Amino acid sequence: MNEQTPTLEMRNVGVTYRKGLLGRQVAVAAVTHVDLTIARGETLGLVGESGSGKTTLARVALGLIAPSHGSLLFEGQPFDPRVRRQGALSVVFQHPEWALNPRLKCGTSIAEPLLVQGLRDREGRRRRVQAMLAEVGLDDALADRFPGELSGGQRQRMAIARALITQPRFVVFDEAVSALDVSVQSQILNLIRRLQAQHGFAAMFISHDLAATRYVSRRIAVMRSGAFVEVATARKFYDRPDHPYSQALHATIAGEAGCAA
Repeated sequence: MNEQTPTLEMRNVGVTYRKGLLGRQVAVAAVTHVDLTIARGETLGLVGESGSGKTTLARVALGLIAPSHGSLLFEGQPFDPRVRRQGALSVVFQHPEWALNPRLKCGTSIAEPLLVQGLRDREGRRRRVQAMLAEVGLDDALADRFPGELSGGQRQRMAIARALITQPRFVVFDEAVSALDVSVQSQILNLIRRLQAQHGFAAMFISHDLAATRYVSRRIAVMRSGAFVEVATARKFYDRPDHPYSQALHATIAGEAGCAA
């Protein structure tokens, strides 16, 4: 892959669902005419109100659903589902419980993607888990704990370790800090930035927390009713947003900051 080739590219992507009872279904456009590129090592922040299409777009980016029209490219090639099975794509959810089986020790959960990749060497998996825990700032002794024995911040670090154990080239962070205390949020955001600088993966950061999005993102895409209304650098979006909807979001941030003061 050429260094200038985007890790992820969408061209005129749209997703249409059919809703309703049989015989009376209607087509509902969840995403319409989206174009985007995400470069290697870049984080694109994706913001917008609930129901704007962010989750659907993320599912397309991860190859979990196919677009109704348009095309998805990964590292310059038409998307091949095998790259997902190879661990090239990953996701960190809002709730780490969605990634960590409460009945399994954390180390076992973290190692599961390696089994999917075909790594049968138990000692090799153990060493990879140990190294990954060190990267996310956790003692490897915690691998023998169950998720319920850990704090919320530790569980989210475990979930991040699981997501990155296969060395993915593209990661979706879907509200990855919204369920955490404010002090823990800042630690996790710093961790995400450090890991991205270290590994160079591209990322999509979805959040209702615009301050968090600003902190980790190079560019911001504002989504409304399934379409982008503005895509701008983080600096421009927070200093001089162009679209009225972006300006309304910006005003919300200013209002929250005023209340906090």
